[in-house]
Amino acid sequence: MEETTSLYIVPTPIGNLEDITLRAIRVLQEVDTILAEDTRNTGFLLKHLDIQKPLHSHHAFNEHKTTAQIVERLKKGEKIALVSDAGTPAISDPGFYLVRACVEAGIKIETLPGASAFVLALVNSGLPVDRFVFEGFLPHKKGRQTKIQALADEERTVVFYESPHRLIKTLEQLLEFWGEDRNACVCRELTKLHEENARGTLSELAAYFKEKGVKGEIVLVVEGKTPVKEKKKKYE
Repeated sequence: MEETTSLYIVPTPIGNLEDITLRAIRVLQEVDTILAEDTRNTGFLLKHLDIQKPLHSHHAFNEHKTTAQIVERLKKGEKIALVSDAGTPAISDPGFYLVRACVEAGIKIETLPGASAFVLALVNSGLPVDRFVFEGFLPHKKGRQTKIQALADEERTVVFYESPHRLIKTLEQLLEFWGEDRNACVCRELTKLHEENARGTLSELAAYFKEKGVKGEIVLVVEGKTPVKEKKKKYE
């Protein structure tokens, strides 16, 4: 099917407002409408960039209801940009349903490169980056322990998003099921004034944050399980 019109997926800074591309600024200036996870947060960014465009809410609580309407507007020729509060839309943020609906409707989608917290944290952690798995947020209650146990034998580096009030609980659960000597890195407030990258074992990090306390946006990067080396067979 021939693709018509455009939805633009536009990453926004995760902290430092300088971390936005020239292309992203141009697109935000040219589109007819901007879909924002929180119009207040996006409004602050647009004010900083001196951009005035209509803002409409598109978040986890209304995306199922609003997606069909947005697709119809795109079909009529409207140019729309989708942003989240920080980082790349659809990565643990709204966006997937709209992108899928646009693909099915033959609407052209342009996704711009830009900030993504888990990529920064992974590279900065010092842990292997050749193979990794991104898990986003762990379940808050139901299925949480099951998920952690299921990932215990994962040999790739594992990346999580976590909230400050659950970080210590997560570190303690991981060290319980993955072992206290597993190396990890807690990346806090990336690109912001009080950025911190705390590295150590799961046990060390749990003790550190229990004493210090936890604030801010967090990405947790954990070393994968070390493969068990097969014993070399002797020639007969």
